[in-house]
Amino acid sequence: MTFRHRFAPRGRATHASPLPVLALAVLALVGPACRQDMHDAPRYEAYEANPFFADQRASRTPPAGTVARGWLREDDALYTGKVNGQTVDYFPFAIAHDELQRGQERFNIYCSPCHGRLGDGNGMVVQRGLRQAASYHNDRLRQEKPGYFFDVITNGFGAMQGYAEQIPVHDRWLIVAYLRALQFSQNAQVNDVPAERRGELDAAPASGAPAAEAGRAAPPPVKH
Repeated sequence: MTFRHRFAPRGRATHASPLPVLALAVLALVGPACRQDMHDAPRYEAYEANPFFADQRASRTPPAGTVARGWLREDDALYTGKVNGQTVDYFPFAIAHDELQRGQERFNIYCSPCHGRLGDGNGMVVQRGLRQAASYHNDRLRQEKPGYFFDVITNGFGAMQGYAEQIPVHDRWLIVAYLRALQFSQNAQVNDVPAERRGELDAAPASGAPAAEAGRAAPPPVKH
């Protein structure tokens, strides 16, 4: 078996084309210049000095009344639960039954671990030895306005943290609405039930329903 080697003839020199070398040299010169221009953009960093202004600050104070995009809060009652510093005694929007159910869901997620499913302050963390939570069924809290509960959920109270970061504004009001339904359910009288439905109070609870649900009056429409 014979092998043929394709070598250049002895004594003949081979020369690479100068074009690739020239291209690399051009890129080496031009490339860093482009990057440097993009790296040092003609702008000021936050808090950087700027001798153009009398206070030497590049970061200017926004004009009075400036509001960041998405942060307009014209409805004080909706976003704070207060109007002119006074707690509101109404809900800032109408709440339908399906929304009340969402309020129940949010309540069970965020509130029931401390306050319990019935709002009696006997949640699971309390049963495990942590600090006693407030019961919504004491006289003081049953007489509080909806705006009060919204403010507490938003900003916290005592050992309770605020939940503004976790719960959107709309859902906070739905939780307050469900809280009102809980208060009514635990303190309702027979006369609060429509006459045509009082016969249902003596009926046996549905299979699987908690005993605490038996005979409980239906909550009234949410005031708005």
